[in-house]
Amino acid sequence: MSKKKFTNRELSWLDFNYRILAEAVNEENPLLERGKFLSIVSSNLDEFFMVRVGSLCRSLEEGSGKKDPSGMSCEEQLEAVRQKVRQQVDRQYAVLQQKYLPLLAREGIHFLSPDMLDNEQREWIRDWFQNQLQPLLTPWAINAQRPFPLLAAKTLHLAVLLPPAARGGSLRFAVVSVPSGLKRAVLFPSGIGRARAMLLEDVLSMHLNLVFGAQPLCFTVFRLTRNADFLYNDSDAELLISEMRKNLKRRKWGKVVRLEVSRGADPRLLMRLKKYLCVTDAETVSVPGPLDLTYFMKEVSSFEGFDSLRFAPFTPGMEERFAPENSIFDAIRQGDCLMHHPYDSFDPVVRFVCEAADDPDVMAIKQTLYRVSGKSPIVAALARAARQGKQVTVLIEVRARFDEENNINWCLELEKAGCHVYYGMAKLKIHSKITLVLRQEEGALRSYVHLGTGNYNDSTAKLYTDMGLFTCDEIIGRDAGSFFNMITLYGSETPMEKLICAPYSLRTQVQSLIRYEIKNAKEGLPASISAKMNSLCDPRIISLLYDAADAGVEVRLIVRGICCMERGKRKNLHIRSIVGRFLEHARIFVFHHGGEDLTYLASADWMPRNLDKRVELMFPVEDADLKARVIATLRDEWRDDMKAWDMRKSGKYRRAERIPPLLNVQEARILSPAQPEDLAPPLNDDDIESIDRLDHLDSSAGTDEEEFDDGGFDPEDDAFTTEPDVFSLDGEDMPQPSDPESPT
Repeated sequence: MSKKKFTNRELSWLDFNYRILAEAVNEENPLLERGKFLSIVSSNLDEFFMVRVGSLCRSLEEGSGKKDPSGMSCEEQLEAVRQKVRQQVDRQYAVLQQKYLPLLAREGIHFLSPDMLDNEQREWIRDWFQNQLQPLLTPWAINAQRPFPLLAAKTLHLAVLLPPAARGGSLRFAVVSVPSGLKRAVLFPSGIGRARAMLLEDVLSMHLNLVFGAQPLCFTVFRLTRNADFLYNDSDAELLISEMRKNLKRRKWGKVVRLEVSRGADPRLLMRLKKYLCVTDAETVSVPGPLDLTYFMKEVSSFEGFDSLRFAPFTPGMEERFAPENSIFDAIRQGDCLMHHPYDSFDPVVRFVCEAADDPDVMAIKQTLYRVSGKSPIVAALARAARQGKQVTVLIEVRARFDEENNINWCLELEKAGCHVYYGMAKLKIHSKITLVLRQEEGALRSYVHLGTGNYNDSTAKLYTDMGLFTCDEIIGRDAGSFFNMITLYGSETPMEKLICAPYSLRTQVQSLIRYEIKNAKEGLPASISAKMNSLCDPRIISLLYDAADAGVEVRLIVRGICCMERGKRKNLHIRSIVGRFLEHARIFVFHHGGEDLTYLASADWMPRNLDKRVELMFPVEDADLKARVIATLRDEWRDDMKAWDMRKSGKYRRAERIPPLLNVQEARILSPAQPEDLAPPLNDDDIESIDRLDHLDSSAGTDEEEFDDGGFDPEDDAFTTEPDVFSLDGEDMPQPSDPESPT
């Protein structure tokens, strides 16, 4: 029997970020799309330091001697994380400088440094600086009378060393912040299909003499990341909003957990910065290029005249019964409907709430909201329904990290409209995705329910792959009513027949299902577990999965991000990750269960926080055709050999072996919106053997080789070629970088 081992959660996440970085050199991605992956790597690292590194720093300061399941202390984790981050940043910028920028230049997109400008360009940029940038600047002189200012996190600043004001005086130190309201890439006048740009900090640096009235001796660009992982009192649901407002203010002055500086910064400047910011050498990251590469996603990817360098747009599919002229309620009464976004349009989900708001026969609407878009049509419909006299109950989770302020504002708007708004439950985040509509039909109330694996966010629904289920099943409708009563009363467990709810019964149910497969395997019966999720790090679930694999259960796991489980020598344990155009976000679980193929979708990953500290829902897919679609989805993703990464026995990931006919499952679903699943023939033993063959290619197992396969990129070789071989931390539902949570 193989030994049970656990991979450190933080290092596993950094391995996932390497897989994202590999997409930046994948020539099968259009050029401007590759820049988005560079951006995602940066925005992911921001969040990683704010949340995960911040949490480790706090634990270390509190003197916690607790070790993680892999056996690492907080101190050991911080040291390993910082070392790996430095390696990752160096690799990221090698990709940028040696591969990506030259390819952009070949296509007519040039980023100019001050020494590359001709006289005409210098004159134009000077005028632009004086008219657009200089009025926004507020330089700070730092001395005994003027202490170091409180600087915003995730913003660019310049530290400047100036000559003495008078002969015999001391050197002067100053700071000026780069305005965040301006676009990072300043475009010179040019025709469509040509782009000459200069980064905002470079524009500022070449005019520092105009800002300070003296030529600086040296300067450096720097950027701060502050700890956003604060403890707060969430024991009283009534005080949650005030607690979260306090927390938002604290983030502005949280402890600096990372200082990024341009590589080659003058030691005199760097010494002063670290002193003023109370930052150690270990907390300082030297960056060999422009800081914060998120501008590729926010700006460069949408430069005009370069459509050929982007993914072709596509129109999501829609079942005929959901055509705009048909009633959404008539459509649901025809039978359960499975939605697979973004291949299936998200419009029916929006219409479900909008039609309910305006339908005179609808008596009540109840919905949970975790993250919504900035101009959410769903929230607008809920407010409209309340104004029309309908009973509207909305559970908005104000603790959704980095969306707290947005959600607080929505709470206030909905309350003004007359909705019954609940901010969350004491001690438990509400992460479930459910909508219940009660409609008067033929003298009785009928329940219409939507359940999903992802948020009610019409923006991210175009970028995340998620699944949802429409149903008017009587039992699920009754369970949905019980679920909302449970939340709005006192949070005590309420019995439900089909819906499975965390933190009350989800863990025990999953563990029971796994044990049933173990029992069957030991009795010589067919047994298998197929699961797809964002993250897998729950020690108890992982231990059971090890037991299952050791007992002979066929275990196939698709885990996009963190995976604390290791394959080892278990031949019937297979783990893969898919990183592609869309962020894989659906949670799917299929248990053979003696041939029943029990099939579930869920809002929860297999993580302690989802199973024990959040209100989550797992729900069955019972319709035979819909169940077949879900199972086909998993089968297709096991046949993907263009965007999939397979875990080797060593614990490292390698791109899946390519076996014709090649399959990029995301692109194939785009091309076949009418039947987005069932794209590939059934898995057979040869497919599994092809995965096992990768282990024999791992001749470096046990060495210090990085867990990164970028298709042949050598950062030391300027003439390398890439052989063809989005996104949030922890699998959390994070906003887009420009919204502000990267797809990450």
